[in-house]
Amino acid sequence: MKDKIKVQKKKIIAGILFLFAALFMSTIVPTVQMSWVMGLLILTIYLFAFEVLEVDVTAITIMVLLGLSTLFAPLMGLETGLVSTDHLFDGFSSNAVMSIIAVMIIGAGLDKTGIMSKVASFILEVGGTSEKRIIPIVSSTVGFISSFMQNVGAAALFIPVVSRISARSGLPMSRLLMPMGFCAILGGTVTMVGSSPLILLNDLILTTNQGLPEAQQMETWGLFSVTPVGVALVLTGIIYFVIAGRFVLPKGTGKEDANTATNTMDYFQNIYGIDYAMFELVVPTDSPLVGHVLNDIEQEGRIRIIAAIKGNTKDVTIGANGVARDYTIEANTVLGILGSEQNIREFAKDYTIEVKDDLEFFQDTLSSARSGVAEVVIPPGSQLIDKSARDVWLRKTYGLAMVALHREGETLSSGEGIRDLPFQAGDTLVVHTLWSNLERITKDKNFVVVTTEYPHEETRPQKIIPALVFFTIALSMVLFTDLKLSIALLTGAVGMVLSGVLKIDEAYEAVSWKTVFLLASLIPLGLAVQSSGTAGWIAEQTLKVVGDMPIWVIQLSIAVLATFFTLVMSNVGATVLLVPLAVNIALGVEGANPAVFALTVAIATSNSFLIPTHQVNALIMGPGGYRVPDFMRAGGIMTILFLIVMTAMMSLVF
Repeated sequence: MKDKIKVQKKKIIAGILFLFAALFMSTIVPTVQMSWVMGLLILTIYLFAFEVLEVDVTAITIMVLLGLSTLFAPLMGLETGLVSTDHLFDGFSSNAVMSIIAVMIIGAGLDKTGIMSKVASFILEVGGTSEKRIIPIVSSTVGFISSFMQNVGAAALFIPVVSRISARSGLPMSRLLMPMGFCAILGGTVTMVGSSPLILLNDLILTTNQGLPEAQQMETWGLFSVTPVGVALVLTGIIYFVIAGRFVLPKGTGKEDANTATNTMDYFQNIYGIDYAMFELVVPTDSPLVGHVLNDIEQEGRIRIIAAIKGNTKDVTIGANGVARDYTIEANTVLGILGSEQNIREFAKDYTIEVKDDLEFFQDTLSSARSGVAEVVIPPGSQLIDKSARDVWLRKTYGLAMVALHREGETLSSGEGIRDLPFQAGDTLVVHTLWSNLERITKDKNFVVVTTEYPHEETRPQKIIPALVFFTIALSMVLFTDLKLSIALLTGAVGMVLSGVLKIDEAYEAVSWKTVFLLASLIPLGLAVQSSGTAGWIAEQTLKVVGDMPIWVIQLSIAVLATFFTLVMSNVGATVLLVPLAVNIALGVEGANPAVFALTVAIATSNSFLIPTHQVNALIMGPGGYRVPDFMRAGGIMTILFLIVMTAMMSLVF
């Protein structure tokens, strides 16, 4: 309670300070319209920074206030509203927002075929479960991909991969998504097609050349002109999170599957007194366990063997038609065992087997995203009544490995003969199962499935070809045609639906509408900042201060200005606004290259890490469970590093 009061006091004090800042700015800007826009800008920053409202609610509120300015214009001293109501909702049909919707659907389609699961497995195979190894692999991969496609597309593509890595490694999503997202943004600076500002830059240079004498006209940039700077920025991002990640990343605030698994086991321990965990054992060639069948060892050891891998193969035997009591253990067999830690360690000691601390071979199959412990009831009328688990081969036939049986208020566990007890109506079976098996038996009248909160993951591996075809079509249109990004990506998204990779309802569910409303609602604010002259005025005031300083200082000032603008308006809008201004400044400074100053603007508009207004940051905010202070903590340092590395590399390369 005291903490809540302290937080409220901080918000009130900050609100008063921001109010005074808004009142002060209103006295120095040249027009009334700028005063109101500056006030709304400061209000937006306050609401974001102190999380007074949800970020999407904040954005929608600001959009509505801009719309209401048309009604109250006379009272505000204005002739018209701050934004025309005809353009207030343009954000919802903007290229950026439609592109985000499309990439979410394409990513969901690829995920549905199982491609992302395979990519996640490969990354885990290479990087193991170490955060310091997984972050560089994922981040560098995304950085490379985003250098050739829009960074939001690359980030959306890898969210399912990161989700699976989180589930299988036990690393929180919040520890992995932010490094991935930041490197997706940084990757957009590696080539001239990696981000919208860089794509736009050459057109802006050609347009600006029309007003310049022939001696001052600028050369356009080649595809890889910016690569040394971009690569340095991506490496900086990776090294930053590897070294400082444990200090700046949230401590597991994401919506991790690992937490779900822990909570599930806590539930069964509280209800049935079952304190079980999953372990992995590799049977050496000299172990006395070699040659035994499961029937010989499970009851005696009070354990349940859930899965197995024979020899050095990678084929996992699990679920229906998987391991059963007649399964023979061979040398080098890997066993996935469920039971109490004490029983399993005693079992391993008896048979001279080493217990692995972490799942390695089964990190995918036995992850909480694919399997877990569930409750199943035997209903009256079930054909299984008076038959035992042994009689019906419960594990082999249905994929249900029974670990406990609850009857008339008493719970019996493995080792107490539960597989030999004839079932009675009302028996509750506590079982370990693949979620796909559990989903299948929900339609079986012999069972009533009590557990409903589990991942219902229906994959469609048979649709992998059409998914890849439409993904390739969309990517090719992005890279090799002049078609708008949104149309190119929507072609791939619609193709996913028409080819049956996704059902239309699944496509709708794949879209994070919180992200859509956040971005679409902020676009009118950017329009107001630009059309009112507020952006130009801020730029002029900043450049007045640094106009007589060394070239690198002026260049850094332009980068800082571009960084600020891209936080409150679209990066494209900031680029369009600042490139002509930067060119004119360079022309007035002896020894300055106007093309390099223009490039500085286009690169610096990717320096958007402080608040989740960038499309990528907005995209990862929900899945990672991030709050605005999380971005400010990690993004604040990244913003400074970006400016230092960019300025240094620009001076060295150009």
